[in-house]
Amino acid sequence: MQMKLRGALEMSAAMVISGTIGWFVVRAAQPLVDLLFWRCVFGAATLWIACAALGVLRRGLTPRTFALAALGGVALVVNWLLIFASFTHASISIATAVYNTQPFMLVALGALMLSERLTATKIGWLCIAFAGLVLVAQAKQGGGADDGAYVIGVLMALGAAFCYAVAAIVAKKLDGMAPHLIALIQFCVGIVMLAPFANLKALPTDAGTWGIHLTMGVIYTGLVFILLYGAIQKLPTTVAGALSFIYPLVAIGIDYVVFGQRLTPAQIVGAAAILIAAAGMTFGWTLPGLSRRRAAPQKG
Repeated sequence: MQMKLRGALEMSAAMVISGTIGWFVVRAAQPLVDLLFWRCVFGAATLWIACAALGVLRRGLTPRTFALAALGGVALVVNWLLIFASFTHASISIATAVYNTQPFMLVALGALMLSERLTATKIGWLCIAFAGLVLVAQAKQGGGADDGAYVIGVLMALGAAFCYAVAAIVAKKLDGMAPHLIALIQFCVGIVMLAPFANLKALPTDAGTWGIHLTMGVIYTGLVFILLYGAIQKLPTTVAGALSFIYPLVAIGIDYVVFGQRLTPAQIVGAAAILIAAAGMTFGWTLPGLSRRRAAPQKG
């Protein structure tokens, strides 16, 4: 019981911190590539310390497992690029809601790549989420953004969700490998990917900018991953899934309180449909019509 309580506290802390990342990125006003490069640098340093403490650095890596982890790293970094860029095109609330279509991306990829069964209930939740996505995408006036920028922001968040699902599928293929080590490899891949585009010839000279990069790498990356993986090891999947919804609620709340983001009625309905459908998919809720059909006795 004590382990579960500790896991719940770790998961809750990770989700609350993650929910404030949109506010931090917008307020930091740093070039996106530079912000992500130093995120990977300081995040990798933090995870290296954690891996050394856990003794996972001594475990051997095969070329296949390293290649898969690196592929997941590419997907993870592109996911970061897209979701952070989407905040300034749409809004934190809308981008976060659209980003929560990732469970459906994961289900689709699982069906295609892992031969996982796609049930009628899952298809039903997918249809509800898609209807919510259409409502969000059509409410272009929300947040004061122009129509073109708003649609680009929605598409970026959708692309970020797909990339995150790819990273999750890769992680499933690495079952048995320490998650902290997977994350360390992925951050190192991010350093290599972003270094050619980062402004490394003119490094920051003020303490404030370095403070932003350290906070992004150590707190929002290293600490969050350590808390998240620690919680997942201690909690049942359903509890971890329930607590994961703290993230979008905190993000939407901060967008409202700090930035004064007022969603249109269509955006509220669409965002609610996406989050409810994601919850239904996560917890395995059945849709009334489909559950009755499944309960009907088979003939013959």
